[in-house]
Amino acid sequence: MGLTIALIIVAIYSTALILIFFYSLAQLNLLINYLGYKKRNEEAPKFNLLDPKEIPFVTIQLPIYNEEYVMERLLDNIAKIEYPKSKLEIQVLDDSTDDSVIETAKRIEELKKEGLDIQHIRRENRKGFKAGALKEGLAIAKGDFIAIFDADFLPETDWLKKTVPYFKDEEIGVVQTRWGHINRDYSTLTRIQAFALDAHFTLEQVGRNSKGHFINFNGTAGIWRKECILDAGNWEGDTLTEDLDLSYRAQLKNWKFKYLEDVETPAELPVVISAARSQQFRWNKGGAENFRKTVWSVITAKNIPLKTKFHGVMHLLNSSMFLCVFIVALLSIPMLYIKNTYGHLGWVFEVTSFFIISTIILFICYWFTYKSIQGSSFDNFVDYIKLFFTFFSVALGFSLHNTVAVLEGHLGKRSEFVRTPKFNINSIKDTWKGNKYLAKKLSPNMILEFALMIYFLFGMYSAVPLNDYGLFPFHLMLFLGFGFVFFKSLTSKA
Repeated sequence: MGLTIALIIVAIYSTALILIFFYSLAQLNLLINYLGYKKRNEEAPKFNLLDPKEIPFVTIQLPIYNEEYVMERLLDNIAKIEYPKSKLEIQVLDDSTDDSVIETAKRIEELKKEGLDIQHIRRENRKGFKAGALKEGLAIAKGDFIAIFDADFLPETDWLKKTVPYFKDEEIGVVQTRWGHINRDYSTLTRIQAFALDAHFTLEQVGRNSKGHFINFNGTAGIWRKECILDAGNWEGDTLTEDLDLSYRAQLKNWKFKYLEDVETPAELPVVISAARSQQFRWNKGGAENFRKTVWSVITAKNIPLKTKFHGVMHLLNSSMFLCVFIVALLSIPMLYIKNTYGHLGWVFEVTSFFIISTIILFICYWFTYKSIQGSSFDNFVDYIKLFFTFFSVALGFSLHNTVAVLEGHLGKRSEFVRTPKFNINSIKDTWKGNKYLAKKLSPNMILEFALMIYFLFGMYSAVPLNDYGLFPFHLMLFLGFGFVFFKSLTSKA
């Protein structure tokens, strides 16, 4: 390897490491915000729902597409929501193309007979996908406030009573609640998804919201002021994360968002890696698309402070961290050989300490979010250590898949909205096998993921002849992560 190539590799590797370090510093700042906010007890103006004159009209929207396994559970759950029937309507925005439509229509008719104002809304095509369905429903919605639930969400009966009152403050455009997980302990895959989502719904959402920085409506388990949606330009289907897009457009127009960490809305996590893949791809590509679409508006906005701009840019770059992580991983083995070939470049390995510091920062941040939900006992801390490194390894294993998504987003390559299959999995006894919505094809990335597993096995082997074990733990986690993703992808076709 020539010195010029070695220097190029060092430069790219160092840049990616420094970007990861800045991301970890942003997370640390959010942790400080989060811990500071936990000590405050804020009083907010609220509607008095005991006074009939103060009860606003609410529309619940249920955007669905081929949800055979969870439709009955969803409709039965929503029917139990406690709110005056004269002030509530339910829109089932059904874009389904399979036989689930018939059963859904039948159950809706039964609920109508029970006195519910519930409509079964069908479109001729799926133009705009979920965003298109929400926009079409909004055009005929009777409510001043629009609650949205995906098909796998199960709000508590008093959900509206806990969220609607906050709209007494006329500046609030959205109230978002924290996601819960009904099948958290189903498998390693569900545990690490719950772990990552819990960090987002505690550290990130509270950390940003408590200081007035931009947060995002999470696509579900939240409620919008209809006026806010329309003022921000309505739903648009030009990104895969229409929720993040509308959230930023609304906040750029000075609408406030209210995040309620204490209101948990249970939902089902994907139990098969192919389903997790499609969800991860959509979220990460959508994040990059929104960076491309929105970042300049954030940077040039005259109505938001510099710190809010910084956190906004870092928020929009969240998914792009996978690209940085993948670059660091891929170049770590050449870097090992560069270090042992060009002795005078040994100093650049001080840069590697940025990755260690970043990992320690994230370890601390995630511990605070973990203990806020799971508790802070010694046993919980031991469980946390195991879960953190499992999560870290699997996140590394997803880095190729998510990097492809991020690159497509930044380059403007369009793709259709691929829904995440729902399974109605509540306990270990339930099975996903036989689910007709599972992807029939194996991901083409699997071949590369297997190759990367072997590549990082070679990285571990390289430590022996070079007598340099500094990157051995990193290569071990990469080997295990890509191995997990590859073999789980194979077995999810069983």
